[in-house]
Amino acid sequence: MKEEAARSNDGGRVPPQDIVAEKSLLGAIMISDGILPEILTMLKPRDFYEKRHEIIFAAMTALYDQHKPVDLLTLTAELRSQKKLKEIGGATYLTELSNFVPAAAHAKAYADIVEKASVRRRLIKAGTDIANKAYTDDAEVNDLIGAAERDLFEVSDKIVKSDYVAMDELLADAFDRIEELHKNKGALRGLKTGFRDLDKVTAGFQKGDLIIIGARPAMGKTTFAQNLAYNIASINKKGVLFFSMEMAANEIIDRMISDVSGVDNWKMRTGNLSDQEFQKIGDALAEMDEIPIFIDDTSSMTIMELRNKARRAMHDHDIGIVIVDYLQLIAGSDRYAGNRVQEVTEISRGLKILARELSIPVVALAQLSRNVTGRENPRPILSDLRESGSIEQDADLVMFLHRPDYYRQNDDDYEETHITELIIAKHRHGAVGKIELYFHPELLRFMSLDKEH
Repeated sequence: MKEEAARSNDGGRVPPQDIVAEKSLLGAIMISDGILPEILTMLKPRDFYEKRHEIIFAAMTALYDQHKPVDLLTLTAELRSQKKLKEIGGATYLTELSNFVPAAAHAKAYADIVEKASVRRRLIKAGTDIANKAYTDDAEVNDLIGAAERDLFEVSDKIVKSDYVAMDELLADAFDRIEELHKNKGALRGLKTGFRDLDKVTAGFQKGDLIIIGARPAMGKTTFAQNLAYNIASINKKGVLFFSMEMAANEIIDRMISDVSGVDNWKMRTGNLSDQEFQKIGDALAEMDEIPIFIDDTSSMTIMELRNKARRAMHDHDIGIVIVDYLQLIAGSDRYAGNRVQEVTEISRGLKILARELSIPVVALAQLSRNVTGRENPRPILSDLRESGSIEQDADLVMFLHRPDYYRQNDDDYEETHITELIIAKHRHGAVGKIELYFHPELLRFMSLDKEH
């Protein structure tokens, strides 16, 4: 803002505002309401300077809370039901807004402008209130200082969140949590994965954790992720949001049907089915119809787009876990274009933030470097995570899938075992080690091993 600010007709300074940015932001949301979840984390209706823009944004928020789309038609209906359509200039003004936006992709930049102007206005108001109170002779100085601090903290809270918690509160929560575990000895704290030995080691997948599952191609990491998704959704009755950037949604569903029905996947794909097998598939479909799995097979997206989609899904459904197949297919932002290490660092950090923000586990598959295949011992280690050590740093749990059979196919004494090792290489909350699983190739299913029999 220039030193000589514009002046209003009554001689006072015009408060900081940017009407063009406000119109651009509202128009962008009307064109693409997928950006609204992120905007709602930045702005409230009161942050708009122009009153009718405040009313429009409040109506958008109301539609979002009702799980309704936000567009010209729904917004007009909502404002009409609130008896505020005429106040904002009618449907004509909403049409003007939808045609006004320079670029919907720049919505966050418009929101930044609106937010900063709002903070400046709040600072001006707080400063004016402090000055007016200070002119009052009978006011206690300590009271004035306390009131000034409160006014300024209300403004700063818009930008800097004070999220510290007193130890006594944390101790009370910890006691309740430990008492509950004591009463239910052996109960898992996290989501059950459906793999007995894995649940024993991890106590289930924990809220806020970033879980990395790494493997070279042909180790079965996508199949393992799909098995996890189905197990978690069916056992825990929690929604699973599955981002598949490599495989189409209908292919994932076919593989899950094979797993649940027990019908050979190749037979199902070719239609070479007996009447009994076809009946099994029908039974499986009836069971699967109740399972809360949501699949997004967009082939390319940025970490910001992925986080926005996850927030929206969390709002619309009871999502208990997000699974991403796979990390290296997520696109980095433009600012790190050409620097893949920085891009992967941004992506892994973004996934960890998402887990913390939504308070759910986030599972991300990751490709391993080719160094694995060139070693005498091809079992993966943490340094095999491709392109950035930040993946290891951000992750709370790192697991690798390793199939010894794959590297022994040319041995004279080779005999296929179908045993897959799940190597726990990093575990922030517990022990590391190795778990053995059995892989059924025809059903595309991993299963816990019964070592006692």
